[in-house]
Amino acid sequence: MATTKKTAATKAAAEKETTAKETVKKATTKAPATKAAAKTEEAPAKKAPAKKAPAKKAAPKKVAPKKPEAKAETKVDFFVEFGGVQVSIDEVIKNVKLTLGKDAKEISVYLKPEESKAYFVADGEEKEMDVFFC
Repeated sequence: MATTKKTAATKAAAEKETTAKETVKKATTKAPATKAAAKTEEAPAKKAPAKKAPAKKAAPKKVAPKKPEAKAETKVDFFVEFGGVQVSIDEVIKNVKLTLGKDAKEISVYLKPEESKAYFVADGEEKEMDVFFC
């Protein structure tokens, strides 16, 4: 059923096109004064296309779920104080990495201020280093 409507619309468009061509042929055989009139007739013939199928309604837009906003991490300054001297944990971690000599995926640090030592396990490898509380 839909194909018969399309073919009927196609036939109607073809008939309009042939009549427009005939009008142009007649206009070219007439005097130059009528050429302007033929052009005005030709323009409406081209502007009248076959009827288009009714536009389908657009599907409602899908709304993407909102992603939770990334919360800013809280900056933490952590110090160990022993015997009146402060040592930054960031400094201890930096020195642990230097003592290890390579990057590690996981590092666990155990700090013993009374011994002035830091014991650490980096990727399963146990080591120790001195921490100066002077």
